[in-house]
Amino acid sequence: MSETTHSPSGQFADTASQPETRGIEIIADSDRHGKARSLFPVWAATMVSVLNFTIGASFTVVLGLEIWQAIALTLVASLLWVFPGIVAVSGPAAGTSGSVIQRAIYGFRGNKIVIAFYGWFISGVFLALNWVASSFMGAEMFSSAGWGDKTVWLIVVTVVVSTVTVLVAVYGHALILKAYAALTAVLLVIFLTVTAFILPQIDWSFTQPEPLEGPALWGTLAVGFAILASSPLSFSNSADMARYLPRDTKPSRIILATALGGALPFAFFSIVGALLGSVVSADAMEFGIEYALLDMLPLWLGPIFVIGVIVNTVAVNGMTTYTASMAFQSIGVPIRRIPSAILIGVLGTAFTLYLVMASSLIEAINLMLQFLLIVSAPTMAVYAADIWLRRNRYDGDDLFDERPGAKFWYTGGFGWGGLGAVIVGAIATALFLSTTVWTGPLAIAIGGYDLSVPVGMTVSILAYFVLAGRKVRSQVEA
Repeated sequence: MSETTHSPSGQFADTASQPETRGIEIIADSDRHGKARSLFPVWAATMVSVLNFTIGASFTVVLGLEIWQAIALTLVASLLWVFPGIVAVSGPAAGTSGSVIQRAIYGFRGNKIVIAFYGWFISGVFLALNWVASSFMGAEMFSSAGWGDKTVWLIVVTVVVSTVTVLVAVYGHALILKAYAALTAVLLVIFLTVTAFILPQIDWSFTQPEPLEGPALWGTLAVGFAILASSPLSFSNSADMARYLPRDTKPSRIILATALGGALPFAFFSIVGALLGSVVSADAMEFGIEYALLDMLPLWLGPIFVIGVIVNTVAVNGMTTYTASMAFQSIGVPIRRIPSAILIGVLGTAFTLYLVMASSLIEAINLMLQFLLIVSAPTMAVYAADIWLRRNRYDGDDLFDERPGAKFWYTGGFGWGGLGAVIVGAIATALFLSTTVWTGPLAIAIGGYDLSVPVGMTVSILAYFVLAGRKVRSQVEA
């Protein structure tokens, strides 16, 4: 058995006033608490984001979509938030981190490979994608006030914001649940006020000079869908935030709270971004939309908006750092959760400093979001498929039994059914991916359409049913 299994009741206090020392230990039923609805503001606080403004505006300014096309595309992509909701239900069932639960899919050794790359390294990339906007806006605010060189402020703001983010992760679950409800309210007030000043400036009669049609239109819609899909499909950590809920919490309520918490602000502010594209030039988008936004707001609102962007960045990255801090433990690295949180924070800071020095922010963001789908789409699909096949029945003791011949040891510690499904799904995703750097041969064969998300996820699910379905069903029956 692993050294880390049960956490006896009272050993770890889940309180916002002190750092959370519990890591991946199984949470005793007596320590479970909360309601499913508490998950709504956790996800809402992460999605009241300037990044949604940026992505929405890129659809009309960069990709050339009409406003109504961008709106329809955003609403369709928002449906993918059901996947983080589905994954979240495994948290209360197992009482541990999603990075541990996936041992049931990949085996003990196989899971170490998946989590080491996706649960830790990729988390650092997403930290950077979210930190970079606050770094640019904070640096712009200070340098415009004549307080020094912008490059210096880029570094200073990045380091300060990352430090606060790591502190949120160190205090952990209880602080996140308690603080994010208030943060959601504050962020909504700020971002809705910004929206109120933006809407009167929108060109409601806007149309593209050369409207897309035929294959060009469908190809652009496919690329836009892939970019939007990368957000909900990246949150396979949703089980970590739900794992403290009582075991008998209704799965439907967990799914609803998680999915709506993410989807509603994600869709609304992405649509506002698409509207912004009617008055923002391509040159203004080159380094992100934050500069154009600040020019459209009254002087008193600009600094408040910058503060809102920074607060949102801390919210989304605080949660990401918190969940990533358990990834090291789940793969067997002898490290406590708090040092692990600090380490992932350092990695994210390094990525951020690279991005803020990039020549084109919007291209860097969109390109990274698309390429990350090669990993996020199949892993999310296989995770959801395992929950469905297993009927969300996970035994915490089995998840920590690392002995050869144990339930989730599989063949030499590798769950080849799960690993095979992810590999096949990743290949399918790459073959149908269409970016400015890489276009898969099958995407070329169908005219350059980016079908990476629907094809990659469908192939992953079907492959898992075929390769692992019989084994999973036999485990459930046993």
